[in-house]
Amino acid sequence: MLCVGLAAAVQVQAQSRESVDLDMVSRIRQEAFHRSQVMATFGHLTEQIGPRLTNSPNMAKANAWTREQMTAWGLSNVHDEAFDDFGRGWLYRSASVDLLGPRQLSLHAVPKAWTPGTQGAVEGEAIAVVIKTKADLDKYKGKLKGKVVLLSEFREYKAGTEADSKRYDDAGLTALLDYAVPKDANPADRKKRASEYVQRQELSQALNKFLVEEGAIAALSISGWDNGIIRVGGGGSRRAGEPVGVPELAVAAEHYNPLLRSLERGEKVNLRINVDAQFTSETNDPGYNTIAEIPGSGNEVVIIGAHMDSWHAGTGAADNAAGVAVMMEAMRILKTLGVKPRRTIRIALWSGEEQGLIGSGAYVAKHLAEYPESTDPEQKKLPKGFQERGGPLQKKRDYDKVSAYFNLDNGSGKIRGIYAQENLAAMPIFEAWLKPFNDVGATIVTPRNTSSTDHISFDRIGVPGFQFVQDGLDYGTNVHHSDLDTFDHASAEDLKQASAIIAAFAYHAATREQKLPRKPLLEN
Repeated sequence: MLCVGLAAAVQVQAQSRESVDLDMVSRIRQEAFHRSQVMATFGHLTEQIGPRLTNSPNMAKANAWTREQMTAWGLSNVHDEAFDDFGRGWLYRSASVDLLGPRQLSLHAVPKAWTPGTQGAVEGEAIAVVIKTKADLDKYKGKLKGKVVLLSEFREYKAGTEADSKRYDDAGLTALLDYAVPKDANPADRKKRASEYVQRQELSQALNKFLVEEGAIAALSISGWDNGIIRVGGGGSRRAGEPVGVPELAVAAEHYNPLLRSLERGEKVNLRINVDAQFTSETNDPGYNTIAEIPGSGNEVVIIGAHMDSWHAGTGAADNAAGVAVMMEAMRILKTLGVKPRRTIRIALWSGEEQGLIGSGAYVAKHLAEYPESTDPEQKKLPKGFQERGGPLQKKRDYDKVSAYFNLDNGSGKIRGIYAQENLAAMPIFEAWLKPFNDVGATIVTPRNTSSTDHISFDRIGVPGFQFVQDGLDYGTNVHHSDLDTFDHASAEDLKQASAIIAAFAYHAATREQKLPRKPLLEN
């Protein structure tokens, strides 16, 4: 009990030393809660621009519109910054899959990104295949000409047992405060995962090439989720020169499974497919991040950001127009209030996040630091997350200038706290900054790490990078990468709350006397 009391006393003392500008927080809250423009920004991104696949025409529109908007607000140094060699652009306008026999039905389907269109309606008989290795391709030689290939196996429907939309209760937030000591890394496990990734990539390319060579006219896969939701990502290849296969679509599970049952009964399944999709370039073009800032009086920087790219089935609302709208609104609030920060406050709207944090990773490598790539050809086949480092971290000119990076990318739910990424020295600072927002539900600072979004590009090179704890809503049950990721699944009140908190965090990080503390960099 004495140790617990001592720890609490140290924490309170640290909080008491951290300056919180309550007058500015009050002004931020007034602007965010009573004069918000976050839903106007959110609505334009989702319903006037729409889905924003990296390098698609819609992504270019989003880059242009956000530049124009932030320029109109009076932000400085508004520009797009290229990152090299992302790949080809792609778009689709419409798609239909109709069952012609043994009965008639319009199937719910969405094409996979970076797969070709059909060049008009095509009809063919369905054939089910099971291809798990490249050796399995030989079983189907001479059998696929003119066929629609069903690539997925049957999946049994699993009824839901919990509410689709969730918010943290007190018990859930308390549980987030626990830190699980990680197990020792097993190099063999890492090597196995890397090998499995290479095998999947090689099989995918071999299958794409095989389907074209065998004369298949299209392919169908089962959606990753049930209840009529189409959860879909990429197929084919965004890389020029790699095989893209035949038109491939993800089909609602409840429409896909009956096709397999019909085939099992020996019925002839005939389908008509029409996909209007195309590549918008034939070269590996650069992608673009959009950058703007409020200048500071010194040469240090605080960065806030969110990824603007999305998948294409919905309108990229929760993932991640919500984060973009909140970050833009935070900048608008601070500019409207006329803040004069010590450090420049910079906003970065990333592209290529859905393909592996490409935009933020390129920005970090260009401006802050990077690990040399391995010269081993086998390592180069792997995504960077699997590659062995080719040497120690190489720091760039601006490495020591960045105080912190704050990210938002876990849907449109309100902020409930922040993940400290094991940066214990930052925890009492964040607790002080969150205290004025305890009344709107933001209460916890957890030492836990969280992954899978753009703050990792900063965290992995030792620059403090943070993601906020958010209410899940139906992000993980209905909208993530699905055709339901639309405007109506977002909460205006939650986005207003998040905008105020982000603005306050950016302001305090940019005005405090010292940069935020950095945790030790793990070089292994």
